[in-house]
Amino acid sequence: MRKKWKQSLLGLASAVMMLGCAQVTAFAGDLVPVGRAVGIDVTIDGVMVAGVSEVETENGKVSPAGQAGVLPGDFIVKLGSEPVHCLKDFSDIAQTLDEQAVSVTVIRQEKQTQLTICPVLNTQGRYQLGLWLRDGITGIGTITYYDPDTGTYGALGHGINDVDSGTLIPLSAGEIYDASIVGVVKGQPGTPGELNGVFEGNAACGQVEGNTVYGIFGQYDGAPAGCGDALPCAECGQAQPGAATILSTINGDTVAEYTIQIDRVFRENGEERFLLSVTDDALLKTTGGIVQGMSGSPIIQNGKLIGAVTHVLTNDPTKGYGLCIQSMLNAAEQTLDEAA
Repeated sequence: MRKKWKQSLLGLASAVMMLGCAQVTAFAGDLVPVGRAVGIDVTIDGVMVAGVSEVETENGKVSPAGQAGVLPGDFIVKLGSEPVHCLKDFSDIAQTLDEQAVSVTVIRQEKQTQLTICPVLNTQGRYQLGLWLRDGITGIGTITYYDPDTGTYGALGHGINDVDSGTLIPLSAGEIYDASIVGVVKGQPGTPGELNGVFEGNAACGQVEGNTVYGIFGQYDGAPAGCGDALPCAECGQAQPGAATILSTINGDTVAEYTIQIDRVFRENGEERFLLSVTDDALLKTTGGIVQGMSGSPIIQNGKLIGAVTHVLTNDPTKGYGLCIQSMLNAAEQTLDEAA
């Protein structure tokens, strides 16, 4: 087994989700609903500030990055005049710092900002900025669909965002891996549950080529194992309140079908989202409803793929939100065209 990771990828919602304004255009033929859990391993384009810290100096503790206005969730793309693409880039430049102030170029809420940090000398005789950084994110999510005509997939139903700022993370590369669910933290009101999983094997089963607000997309190597037949995709306006099912993996690598109820369909500017409730006794007993890691679970109604689970309500884990499949497909078409 490759690695274990306890963080799952799923959006949380505490109130009714606002709809975007993007006009959706339908495309694609029949798609295979998947519902398999996968490990997602992506590399950030730049380095992300996970937090600011204090540096122990001879005159006490100082937080140079904090004093300069650096915030968790900022993406550092340049240190001084040198570009930063990864942690090694940053580390190599940081080792040359002295008492001179250094400019730091960050991306914050999709806007570029330049800040100035004054390095401080720590008690070991090294100049430091007081930053916790990372250049990758790993987690568990669910594959929504596989396109047998193109070999592409869509997953998550929402973007991979920075936890603190909610900013969509710019990716430089990424891969997905077969995964097995080894434990479930049951959801409780006010406390979202999660799937705990392990990556299986050392070889990726696909690539992540795009990260959008509607999900991640890329090429799947081969085809997902154990899937059923391809289904037609519902067009916007065809989903209705009433009974439906989802496909999810909550134990091992076995995909199972569970009953849900679509309580309400929100439609605006050609886009659709659903408010849904879990009605399946087995799923409620095991997970308490929707938990982190189930994002991307395909939603099926009347023999059609209508969308994907995207968010859980933090105050009621039996309820959550879903995204119309056409929103995912529209984003996939644009993303994969750009990648090509």
